[in-house]
Amino acid sequence: MPRTRITEPPPRLAVVDLGSNSVRLVVFEGLSRNPLTIFNEKAVLGLGRGLQNTGLLNEAAIGPALTVMGRYAAVARAMGAETVEVVATAAARDAENGPDFIAALRDRHPDMPVRVLTGEEEANLSADGVLLGFPDADGILGDLGGGSLEVVELDRGRAGAAASLPIGAIRLADRAGGDPARARAIVEADLARVPWLKRGEGRDLYLVGGAWRALARMHIAQTDYPLSIVHHYVLRREEARDLAGVVAKSERRMLERMPGAPAKRLGDMPFAAVVLRRLLRATGARRVVFSANGLREGWYARLLPEAVRRADPMLEAGRDLALRWGRDPDLPTALQAWTAPLFEAEPPDQAALREACCWIADIGSHDHPDYRAEQAFFRVLRQPGVGLDHHQRAFLALVVALRYEAEPLAPCLATARSLLDATAVKRAEALGAALRLAFTLSGGTPILLAGTALHRRGEELVLRLVEGSGVFAGESVQRRLDVLAAALGLVASVEVAAV
Repeated sequence: MPRTRITEPPPRLAVVDLGSNSVRLVVFEGLSRNPLTIFNEKAVLGLGRGLQNTGLLNEAAIGPALTVMGRYAAVARAMGAETVEVVATAAARDAENGPDFIAALRDRHPDMPVRVLTGEEEANLSADGVLLGFPDADGILGDLGGGSLEVVELDRGRAGAAASLPIGAIRLADRAGGDPARARAIVEADLARVPWLKRGEGRDLYLVGGAWRALARMHIAQTDYPLSIVHHYVLRREEARDLAGVVAKSERRMLERMPGAPAKRLGDMPFAAVVLRRLLRATGARRVVFSANGLREGWYARLLPEAVRRADPMLEAGRDLALRWGRDPDLPTALQAWTAPLFEAEPPDQAALREACCWIADIGSHDHPDYRAEQAFFRVLRQPGVGLDHHQRAFLALVVALRYEAEPLAPCLATARSLLDATAVKRAEALGAALRLAFTLSGGTPILLAGTALHRRGEELVLRLVEGSGVFAGESVQRRLDVLAAALGLVASVEVAAV
């Protein structure tokens, strides 16, 4: 018997980023705080290669670009995208034959809007994308494409001054005649035209763009960093400077031998590294933060209702997981109240983490019981939530694994433990034990949980049970209560009270 949908499927939205180096189609599903990408395909065509010298789009790339755009239009239609738009950047806006190319594209696909962005529009869209993943971003944003570098000042979650400079990796290579040494002077002179970059002193430098993400992947591979996620990857100023220095001076053969080096971007990497090194000097940034969010996510962000856009991305990621995998949508709120007495006077960031843990505490309910802990752990650690930094991912994943009674030293948990300090691990162990006890008592139902309560009394951890409520202190309850008490440095006791 065929299944019927219980709810209407979420809308799908597609954007084509027509850049100087690559053309990419991204299809998003739904209008949620954390963009869910269900299709992402890129074609590296070099449409802007040679533009600096000829003033024209790369003739060899125009035909393939039109072919690729035909495919992307077909994919978007086949996937049922309700909104489809092409956003074209530096190559299309700067080339003499850019208008002819855009006109040909519009003739072939009259139902697919094409917008040629100004440099300022490109910068602002990138800023919107970064702020979707870093709501409180403070510092300077740099978005490096093939044709241009967009820079934006970010002031505690607000976009400010913006500029677009003709030093994208491809254009810079052309301007410097393929010589990274000459490129340094060009970049330095162009950055000097943006005096407000100095306001980045002691703040963060947020990096967007494929070439810079490739640098992050190289560093991840070379240092055996435990989480292969570029988004929210952080380097100290000295680390970023040293990495960029090595890449900028390396010949192609040396780059090919470096772990994580991108085969399709090797020629651009020294110039991307030059821009990074000069930008570090111009801004005085204290550290580099890599963002997988950029122009495409900024395009998506502008379609979101304002209330959704302003929501906490970590909590929204937890709610999304709970609604998809949990059993009772009322349980997370009950768990928040139930665990609160264990963590008195917690700072706001810790309270938010605990709330997120309560949202994801039941996401293994539909998994095979022998693999629930491991499955839930990786589901959380590797989720697509754009607002989660690596510490948050590790903390949430460790808590949910321990809630499912993973062995504390299980090999799969090593990633999380290596990303957390001893204090965070101890808190995760206590919260995981508390959630495990809550589910043992309640069977995952807020009604039964309401017949229980925890509180501290001096050096005691007291579990209060309401008589006749359907819960009792059996062996498994006592054992899990003892584990929780030990994690908190307390002694466990049980009280039974009349209704």
